[in-house]
Amino acid sequence: MTPSVSFEDELTALLPRLRRFAHGLSRNSADADDLTQMTIERALRSKAQWQPGSRLDRWLYKIMRNLWIDTVRSRGRKDKLEAPPDEAEMLGHDPRAGIEASIDLQRVMIAMDQLPGEQREVIALILIEGFGYREAAELLDLPIGTVSSRLVRGRTALLALLGE
Repeated sequence: MTPSVSFEDELTALLPRLRRFAHGLSRNSADADDLTQMTIERALRSKAQWQPGSRLDRWLYKIMRNLWIDTVRSRGRKDKLEAPPDEAEMLGHDPRAGIEASIDLQRVMIAMDQLPGEQREVIALILIEGFGYREAAELLDLPIGTVSSRLVRGRTALLALLGE
């Protein structure tokens, strides 16, 4: 590092290389971003430990590698003690309601496929997507009365198809 280039300037210039190295270690973009950020934070906090005249890139790579090793070790311990997040959310949870909802959704989707297109699109916009009658009418370029009547006919047909 030349006297005219500050520590921070050289650090900034090395960011693309650090990001590539982080991606090479983690093989994941989100982890690479986190690892790069942790490395920069550590380097800035430990700036006094860096020896001016030595290669900043080597010092930063060493910091990054050590952080990655710590991360991998921590994940290994965590994985042994904790359930994966999606499973952890389900601990103590009765899955029957979700299964029933999935079955109901499949039934509704099959019934929806049997409706005429104009009824299906109105039902999808108003009942599923939550648009108001006026918004749906504007979106479909139809009068509100037409949207309303298609919704009533579609809802009636859907309930008949579902046997309710």
